Amino acid sequence: MKILLLEDEYSLRISIVEFLMKKTIMISLLVSTSLFAADYSSVIEKPNASELIQKDLLPPAKVFTMPSNCVTNDKDSIARGAFIFHNLNGGKVKGKLPKGLAKKNANGKSKQYGNCVACHNIEGAVGAGNIGPDLTGYKAIFVDSGVRDNQFVYQKIADPRVENANTHMTVNLTTKLFNEQEICDMTSYIVSER
Repeated sequence: MKILLLEDEYSLRISIVEFLMKKTIMISLLVSTSLFAADYSSVIEKPNASELIQKDLLPPAKVFTMPSNCVTNDKDSIARGAFIFHNLNGGKVKGKLPKGLAKKNANGKSKQYGNCVACHNIEGAVGAGNIGPDLTGYKAIFVDSGVRDNQFVYQKIADPRVENANTHMTVNLTTKLFNEQEICDMTSYIVSER
């Protein structure tokens, strides 16, 4: 019995020694690795998340008054509105640009268009979306009936958050994505006879 205890004690001591040796080797490896590892802390970018969030926040919703003579039957204005409605950006335009529009902004970057057709259907739309309201027959259904007016359409395009703070529609004039004339062109297109 005494011999059996000695053997168990011996096995236990060997196990402890092996464990301690393995642990010592691991610690040695970790220490030596950390001593020779490069310090990358100076090259890792650490942006201030609060500043980034503030930069990305939209300005408050804004009520706009439609300029006089904004909505027109002018074919060039309606053509520009249709083009903005059906195209995403100047780098990937579908068809010839209408008079008064450019593929690039003053800074040389591709001009962002509305791509309204991604969410809205309208007469002649290809690949029309069904997320936003269908604008087919808008003039007859809403404007001619007196339910809505041109000012409503203008405001909805300029900054839709005035009516719906949780909208997913783009905020166009408040963010300066479009200028006043481009909002007028889109309004003219939506309320035009087709």
